[in-house]
Amino acid sequence: MIYKILFSVFIGGAIGWVTNVLAIKMLFRPLNPINIPILGIEIQGLLPKRRSEMAASIGQTVELELINFKEIFEKLVNDNNTDRIIIIVKDKISRNIYEKMPSLVPQIIKNAVLQYIEEQIDREAPNIMAGLINEIYEKASSEIKIGEMIEEKINAFDLIKIEEITLKIAQRELKHIEVLGGVLGAIIGLLQGILLFIFI
Repeated sequence: MIYKILFSVFIGGAIGWVTNVLAIKMLFRPLNPINIPILGIEIQGLLPKRRSEMAASIGQTVELELINFKEIFEKLVNDNNTDRIIIIVKDKISRNIYEKMPSLVPQIIKNAVLQYIEEQIDREAPNIMAGLINEIYEKASSEIKIGEMIEEKINAFDLIKIEEITLKIAQRELKHIEVLGGVLGAIIGLLQGILLFIFI
């Protein structure tokens, strides 16, 4: 009877372990659907079968909950960056005007002209930049969709590569799941063996 109980424990553990191994494998495999005519069912891995739905869901979640275009735009177009752009533009304009002035023009007049131009740029540039930034934001926000970009990238990503990355990152955790399946199966087998011993 002890051997029967031990055999029941072994069988239960083996079934639990194999079941979890197959369940993990079936997250990714088979990549392409396999039809079983007799049973009238189609078998395909969870990720390959639901990739489009998961890609759309991940894209929407990232765009709505994690990061959106407005946040990225605000990081790129902040006061420091706009001030720097104004300084660069002012320097370029002043240099070009100075170089194109005839050499006969006295230096004092050149300096006065450049000073006037730089003052006008300092006065008008912030408003011009604000309007330009708004135009760029409206155009870019209507054309650039973070969620759609992520969805396209996920759909284009090689499924075998996704499987390799997932297994590499979660190898220890997945191994624990396999072992846990074996342990739970062994416990169930032990309980079955004891019940058989008591009632039969």
